[in-house]
Parts: sequence; structure tokens; C-alpha cells
Amino acid sequence: MRDAIVIGGGHNGLVCAFYLARAGLKVTVLEARQVVGGAAVTEEFHPGFRNSVAAYTVSLLNPKVIRDMDLAAHGLRIVERPLSNFLPLEDDRYLKIGAGRTQAEVAKFSERDAARLEPYNSHLDSAADLLRELVLQTPPNRVQGSWLAALPELIKAGKLGNRMRALSLSSQRELLDLFTKSAGDYLDGWFESAPIKAVYGFDSVVGNYASPYAPGSAYVLLHHVFGEVNGKKGAWGHAIGGMGAITQAMARAVQQLGVEIRTGCAVQEVLLEKSSASGVVTAKGERLAARVVVSNLNPRLLYTKLVDPGALPGDFLRRMQAWRCGSGTFRMNVALSELPSFRCLPGLEPAEHHGSGIILAPSLQYMERAYHDARSFGWSREPIVEMLIPSTLDPTLAPPGQHVASLFCQHVAPQLPDGASWDDHREEVADLMIETVDRWAPNFKRSVIGRQIMSPLDLERTFGLVGGDIFHGALGLDQLFAARPILGHADYRGPIAGLYTCGSGTHPGGGVTGAPGHNAAREILRDFGRRRAA
Repeated sequence: MRDAIVIGGGHNGLVCAFYLARAGLKVTVLEARQVVGGAAVTEEFHPGFRNSVAAYTVSLLNPKVIRDMDLAAHGLRIVERPLSNFLPLEDDRYLKIGAGRTQAEVAKFSERDAARLEPYNSHLDSAADLLRELVLQTPPNRVQGSWLAALPELIKAGKLGNRMRALSLSSQRELLDLFTKSAGDYLDGWFESAPIKAVYGFDSVVGNYASPYAPGSAYVLLHHVFGEVNGKKGAWGHAIGGMGAITQAMARAVQQLGVEIRTGCAVQEVLLEKSSASGVVTAKGERLAARVVVSNLNPRLLYTKLVDPGALPGDFLRRMQAWRCGSGTFRMNVALSELPSFRCLPGLEPAEHHGSGIILAPSLQYMERAYHDARSFGWSREPIVEMLIPSTLDPTLAPPGQHVASLFCQHVAPQLPDGASWDDHREEVADLMIETVDRWAPNFKRSVIGRQIMSPLDLERTFGLVGGDIFHGALGLDQLFAARPILGHADYRGPIAGLYTCGSGTHPGGGVTGAPGHNAAREILRDFGRRRAA
């Protein structure tokens, strides 16, 4: 008899399986695709060219998870970008962001802004440090019943309150700003020049179908800066071999502990026995029994597709049906015959800016127009594009002298207006994205020799990212922390006994972090401990 079945072999499912197996549980992971990794996979998309298909860069992967799984011993190597970001501008100037470089670069546009960088980063780092502490904690959970049942949650809330009270009044005010304000308003309060606000504000629209001036978008900005690479806080990097190198290392780690991984094994239904999860039925009709079932899926998919609706409380089901998803993301991989030569910084030889995150959106106002255009038209006619060229850091991805680029494009409507299908418009929008890059690097279009296109609908069909949502649910105040995925079930347990969630739709949310899988395993093991003690 299996102890646990994990639905979905994405990175959080593998992390959860690792901790369960390390504690001695017998675990099976079921993955619908033919390869584990979920959205963190590397595939050949054009003959001789490989790239990370969906998730495409490293920062948020939790260092404790990396250490515990000993991912380096299983082949994972992460290298830091030479620059964090490169922002070409319409007047053929540019801004480079990187350690020891940012202040002098920003001073080209504003001496005042250059002087404010240090206090800005200090305030942001203080908030990010608090998030780093919280990501591996189970949020306080709203429970019903006696005071005895509520006591552990009250203690947990008390500890959090003490941690908050330990912050200075200034830091508490900064946290309030970051959790409630728009990124635009927050950045406008710090800086006067458009380029630095564009670079920092870009993080607020990544995976977030919203204007940078939408309330709450400052938190999305913060969510993207609490990571680290090789011990450097806030840094971004590349996994040699692409994002699939992370999940393949994880797969080796769990298999070493005896975890069974089945690929090409989609789950059709969660089995219930006496109101408790007792196993699953696969798409091929096979019934697999287990003491508990753990879902790495978007919670809306789990509770509206795989669970008998009659087994769920009415209010819970209604809220899961209304769980807000939709990133406004259009993802492309392109094979290039040569590197892009930018108008503002021409040259075909690899340079530091080619190895950075290249942001093609010169101002917050540009980003706001892109959002409103997408809302009315279906996609922005002047979209936001972040381009990475990982082959400048990792020659294993492309033939010698040639390159691969990741295009992470915002804003497109998760569902097109008037009933239109993304299948009818994906090539048209892909052409637009190529043309957009070509505006900044005029050799880009002619250098494209192959491309892979992932519209929001493709991301949903391929990876279960509902509405193309890379976070498995919007990072709004109503869907964060003790309310993720829903108030009363923030502890990775749902209303059905024995059915747990471990994916990005739980705290602390999206990104390749491993934290939800880590936290869910801890709660599952606590329940197993109670059973054994009973």
C-alpha cells in the first residue's frame, strides 16, 4: 500500500515527494506528460536548438531545498547573469543594472535617483528578508471549532505578530506600501527618471495581467526580489542545461530515495472513501490506492475537475470556481543565426548585455498602455517583451556560433474577446513579438531560423497553467498567505481529509521556489505522525 500519491511531477510535486520519502513514506508521482518537470523543462524545439520551454530563469529556488535535495550532487549548476538587466531606450540610450554598476548608470539620467538607490534597496531588502523567513512557514489558518483546535493557529499568528512588531515603524510602513500600493505609485515616490522605474516596475507585471499602476502590483514586484543565486540575494541566474536541469536533478534525488515516477500518466479522478481521499483513477482507467493524495495542480483544476463536487462544501466550491487565474503571458523560444545587434549598443560579438534580462518596455507608461490595449483588443500592439539569450551563458543549448532566445511577452488577454480562439491568432501575435524585438535590434527578424510559440491557451493545455497563469493563481491580497488558496485552508489541507495541495496555488505562490512542496510535506508528515501516535 502506498503512503502517498503526488499528482503532477512539476518541481513542487518532486520536492514534496522528496521530503515524504526521506521520512520513510512510500510515494508515487504521477505526471501527465512524458517527462517530469511541469513548466520547468528543457526541450529541443528546433533541430540542434534546446531551451527552457516555459519557466526560463532562476532566482527564487529556495536554498534550503537545494541543500536538502543535494541538487549539485545530482548535476545542477547555476551561473549568475553578468548583468541583472539591460534596458534599451527609444532615444538610443540604455540603462544597465548590475552589482557595482547601477548607481553610475542611473546617474546618466538622474543624480538624484542615483543617490536614492541605496535607501531604496535597503527598504526593499528589509521587506524581502521578511518574505524569505515566511516562505518556508505555514501561514496561520482560520479554523472552526473549539479554542483547543484554534490554539496552534493562534500561537502561529502570535509568533508572526511578534516578528512584525520587531520591525521598525519605518519598515512596517514600507511593508504596508508594498502590500497595498501599485508598483507605479511606489516607484514614483522614490524616483524621478523613467528608465530606473521601468526596470524595477517590470517585475510588477511579470505574470501579472495588470497595469503597473494597479493597486497591489507593488507586492508582485516584491515577490520577484526575495530570491538569491549561489548565496547572492536578489540575483538572477541560469541553470546549465536549462530549467529542465533543475527538475531532472530533483527526479534523480527522489528516485534515489525509492520514489516511483510514472510519466504519461494523467489523473482523471481523486477517489474518495468515507469522505476521505483514498487514491486516484488514471486517464487509462487504472485505480491506484494510497493513504493520502497530494495535488501539485492549480487548485481550480483539482477541485473543479478531479473531485466529486458533491463532496465539497458549497461556498468552498464556488470560490474555487472563481479562483482568479490568468497571467497575460505569451511565451516564445527562438533559434537565432546570430546575436541581436541593438540600435543603442550595436555588435554581434557576445557582450555582457546579451547575458542579461533584456527588457523591451522603456517606461511605466508604456507598460500601462500595453495593459489597457490588451484589455480592449486582446493583445497589446506594443507589447512588453523580456528577452534572455541563455546560450551566451550555456553553449550546450545551440550549435556553435548560433543562439537561442527566450521571449517572455506581456500583455495578452488570457481569453480573447468575442469568443476568438488563440489557435487562430497565435502566429499573428508571434509575428508581432518578433517585430517588436526587431524595433530595438534591427537584425533580429532576419536572424530567426526557428520558433516555438506558447499562447496562454497552449500553456494551459500543455502545462495546466489555467489562462496561462504562471503562478497557478493571481498574487492579489485576496489570494495570498492565509488566503491562498482560500481562507481556512492555507495549511495545504483542503476540506476533504487526506487530500493535500503542494503547488504554486498555495503559499508562498508562484515561481520555481520549491517552497510549497517543502511546506506541504511538513504538514502531511505531521498528520502521519498523529496517526502513528493515535
